[in-house]
Amino acid sequence: MIYEVKHNKKQYLPLLLLADEQENMIDRYLDRGTLYIWKENDIKAVCVITDEGNNTLEIKNLAVAPTEQRRGYGKKLIEFVAENYKDTFSILQVGTGDSPLTIPFYEACGFHKSHTVKNFFLENYDHPIIEGGKQLIDMIYLRRRL
Repeated sequence: MIYEVKHNKKQYLPLLLLADEQENMIDRYLDRGTLYIWKENDIKAVCVITDEGNNTLEIKNLAVAPTEQRRGYGKKLIEFVAENYKDTFSILQVGTGDSPLTIPFYEACGFHKSHTVKNFFLENYDHPIIEGGKQLIDMIYLRRRL
């Protein structure tokens, strides 16, 4: 059900754009990252992870197809990554906007707030990013031990 994609990663761009809505930002990590897809007849979800050094693995993109959301695919992908990388990395982190949609999801997956990068969305995106009715400004990093 969960497969690593090594070639032609951009074919999943429509789904990746659900979690990171500016293509040039995805380009910053897609080639150096490991892309996993969850497929059952069609694609349910995608996840891109990167090695950030210091025994830290980062979720750069986690997106679930709109028709498949709230069915556990995102959480199961996180658990897949955690299980498969626990012997190689000690920390799994994710950076996200201060959104009422994403922060509670990651906290429910065992993550805790770590640090903030001020004005990240203002300085790195060419348009305002709105999520859950709120403009995203700062990048909030959350971490969990593997």
